[in-house]
Formats: sequence, structure tokens, C-alpha cells
Amino acid sequence: MTIDPKDYRVQPDKKVDLGKWPTVVAPYAKSKKQYKEILQEHMEKLSSLQQLHNASHKYALLLIFQGMDGAGKDGAIRHVMSGVNPEGCEVFSFKQPSAEELDHDFLWRTTCRLPERGRIGIFNRSYYEEVLVVRVHPEILRSQGLPEELRDEKDIWQQRYGSIADLEKHLHRNGTQIVKIFLHLSYEEQRKRFLARIDEPDKNWKFSTSDIHERKYWKHYMKAYEDCFQATSSRHAPWYVVPADDKENARLIVSQIVLDALKGLKMAYPKTTEKRRLELHSIKRLLAK
Repeated sequence: MTIDPKDYRVQPDKKVDLGKWPTVVAPYAKSKKQYKEILQEHMEKLSSLQQLHNASHKYALLLIFQGMDGAGKDGAIRHVMSGVNPEGCEVFSFKQPSAEELDHDFLWRTTCRLPERGRIGIFNRSYYEEVLVVRVHPEILRSQGLPEELRDEKDIWQQRYGSIADLEKHLHRNGTQIVKIFLHLSYEEQRKRFLARIDEPDKNWKFSTSDIHERKYWKHYMKAYEDCFQATSSRHAPWYVVPADDKENARLIVSQIVLDALKGLKMAYPKTTEKRRLELHSIKRLLAK
């Protein structure tokens, strides 16, 4: 089966109902062996494209991963990007903002971590937390130090969507390709993964009682994600809703999305000038002695 990322892309300005988006689809691999072969093939292609991306030095690629706790963000990043040269890729995980970060606008802490040209940046959670967790828990908004007249909950989310859309347009105009991936996990599958984290000692560290607390707000989160996708999925910075109940299938889909993003960039190895070619021939003659 061919993986077509368009099947998972959120069309701009389209109303999103996550209840109608699948959390599981037919597997693209017929066996564990075939899954490993496809993923390995994707990683080899990704490694080659990353080398070209770095040499071309024209674009930056920003990959944003969002999802509920247990959706598999860490695993997807680890498996899909395992073939990438670490020198050309950086991963940043954004959790609760620090006091310094709260003293700036809500985009400041992530803007500082944007990838340079020729590099791949990965955000494990991102500035989108400010229209997701903060929306679900408005008490956080009230503690962020904003002037009272600027934190009206009736319109602040639309304002923040606008700020995010403006930032992403600006980045696109300056050579940063943005790909946003939501790992779409079902409520039941999350329960199973939480139980596994409790039952398997080497996964205990992943579990927190706060994870159970957040499950109470599942419907609120789904609504926040739906509104967010509708407002911020665009042609130049699309959202992809990836079925995540099957981790291996999700990784194949994610790797294909990343491959297509890199293939879509107009990249080429730098051409050698006549002056440089003569210089190299001179060096070659010296080495031949």
C-alpha cells in the first residue's frame, strides 16, 4: 500500500471534527519484518535528503509534534529520525514555561529555538500549547502576567491563532518549511498505554498522576484541537492528523510526511565554480606527489 500524506492533511479553513478522523487505519505493512524494511527505507532516503538539505543551505525544516499524553510523540521522533545526522538536527521539548519565559510574549521561548538554514528542528510540543492546555485550563492564562484588558477569554484564542498564523507566514516567506503533526490517539488506547506504564517497571518513570487528571478534560482538549486546526492549518504550514493507536503504522505515516516535505523543497548541491575547480586540481596535484 502506498502512503499518501494528503489523506491525513487538514485542509485550510475546513471545520474539523476529530470524532470523524480515524485513530487507526489499515496497516501499511503486512508483517513486523515488512514494517522494519519500510521504515529502514524511509530512514535511508531521509538521511540522503538531509545531506542535500544541509549542503543546499537554502531552507530550514521545522517539524512540530502535538498529541495527548501517551500518543507516542517521543517514540515517533526517536524511530523516524534515527537515521538523521545529529549535527543537522535538534529536538526541543517544551513543558511548563519558566519565570523568564513568562516575562515575554507567548511565542518568545519557541522562536529562540527555530532551526537555521540547512537544519531540521523538531518541537516536541510547541507554541500551540498556548492555545491548547492554556485554553483548557484558563487559570494558567490568568497567571501569565498579561494586562487584564489583554486576556479576555472571549477573543484571546482568535488573537493567538492570528499571531501564530502570522509567525508561520513570516517563517515561510523566509525559507522555513513547517510541518505540524498531531498524533491522534483514542481515549481507550490511552488507557491501555497508561496501564502498561504502570505494569512495566521500565516504563514507570513515564507515568504521572497528572496524566490521569488531564484525562478528565479529554473532550475539552479535542474541542481545543479542532478549533486550532481549523484556524491554523494552511497551505504553507499544514496540520496532519495521524492515526496513532497503531504506533508502527503511525511511524510509517510520519516518516512519509517528513520525506514528502523535504522532497518538496527546491534543493541542489552547490555548483563548483571554475576558480574552485582549478584550485581543487592544484590540490590534487600536490597530493599526488
